[in-house]
Amino acid sequence: MNEICGIYQKAQESGRDGEHIISTDEMTGIQALEHKYPDKLPQPGQCAKKEFEYIRHGTTSLTGFFDIASGRMEAPYLNSTRTEEDFVKAVEGLVNTDPKASWTFVCDGLNTHKSESLVRFVAETCGIDTELGKKGKAGILKSMESRGGFLHDPSHRIRFVYTPKHSLWMNQIEIWFGIINRRLLKRKSYVSIEELEKSILRFIEQYNLTAHPFKWTYAGIPLTI
Repeated sequence: MNEICGIYQKAQESGRDGEHIISTDEMTGIQALEHKYPDKLPQPGQCAKKEFEYIRHGTTSLTGFFDIASGRMEAPYLNSTRTEEDFVKAVEGLVNTDPKASWTFVCDGLNTHKSESLVRFVAETCGIDTELGKKGKAGILKSMESRGGFLHDPSHRIRFVYTPKHSLWMNQIEIWFGIINRRLLKRKSYVSIEELEKSILRFIEQYNLTAHPFKWTYAGIPLTI
């Protein structure tokens, strides 16, 4: 927690030095729900009435990258699946927007965030010639713990810092996920996945116009004794 809070507190300074501090996670199972009947507009003395029955049109997943210094959502990645290949592809897309810069990602310890594919991507992109070993057998790739240790190495230009167990609230992107859920996803009706994804991207584009960083006040001290 202290490490993550320190990263947050120095995010503005790091940004001025050309480093990107990114909070990332996946928002999975976003449903394209079509209201079965139109909502009823408010009338004198009555509030608007929202239809509670709906038709399902499938789901999508959003891999988000929240820039701590600017408060912007960068390079959103939408896909029907959430595999380790999806996460690597999303990270690669973001890193390619500034390929020579340093990147620090704050995320949870999900297995897709400590995958063999991610280790190989970081090693190749950062020009690390170390023998990686074999998954499940030996070396850096042997286990999630060994892969996580490699990805967390502060000497790497691209590194990952993991939140402790049961501490999703330490990941700032969870705040942003709450915002899009309240302002958009709970209110809209969609007739297809394509319409849902276009709506999400449009929301992000509009949000970024007035984006600002969250004020992070927790300094890492114990919350209880």
